[in-house]
Amino acid sequence: MLKKQKELSKKQVKHKDDLVTSYENALSWFEVNKKLLGNVGIALALIVAGGWFYLNNQKTNNEKAALDFAKVFVYYDNGQYQLAMNGIPERNVRGLLSIANDYGSTPNGGLAQFYLANCYFHLGQYEKAREAFDDAGVPDGILESSRIAGIAACDEAAGRYADAAKGFEKAGKRSSDDPNTPEYLAQAARNYAKAGSTEQAIELYKYIKKEHNGTAAAREAERNIEELRG
Repeated sequence: MLKKQKELSKKQVKHKDDLVTSYENALSWFEVNKKLLGNVGIALALIVAGGWFYLNNQKTNNEKAALDFAKVFVYYDNGQYQLAMNGIPERNVRGLLSIANDYGSTPNGGLAQFYLANCYFHLGQYEKAREAFDDAGVPDGILESSRIAGIAACDEAAGRYADAAKGFEKAGKRSSDDPNTPEYLAQAARNYAKAGSTEQAIELYKYIKKEHNGTAAAREAERNIEELRG
């Protein structure tokens, strides 16, 4: 029994030695790498601080964009699209182009980009309008559907009828709550017809009659179907 107890003590001693060795190895690793660990901690702190600064800066920039947008919107609303785009620097009125360039990543900057695209479209600069619509970051919903339809309108103006049809259809089928939905679908059908896809146009007109009965687009749909069928 004593011999067995002695052997057990040796195992305990060995286990203790292993623990000491592991502890010493851990201390050694920490001593060697504590500078690195410190740098990681600093890096994490910088990331957190940087994130806070970015969010705070975004909020400030969004507020600036809102103030600048409010000043220039009156010119857009009056149909003075060139003035709305360029602003009036001598009156401290920034144009939509400048607002979009500086604050495009903010919600109000994205809205400025959307109206900039509309300005280009009204001035007949369809490729620039398409690019601006494509870059505009707007909230999901009616504005996003309008942005997609804006791209489609640019495609139609450029004679890309098949692309325009797909774009208008996408805009029209995003939400049944959008009051513009029937018109988007009618524009899609019209462009399918222009692209030579007569059957797709007819099917879409039928869809408008069924799903949007009572609208102006639905009333026009039957007449358009008859014309397409000859």
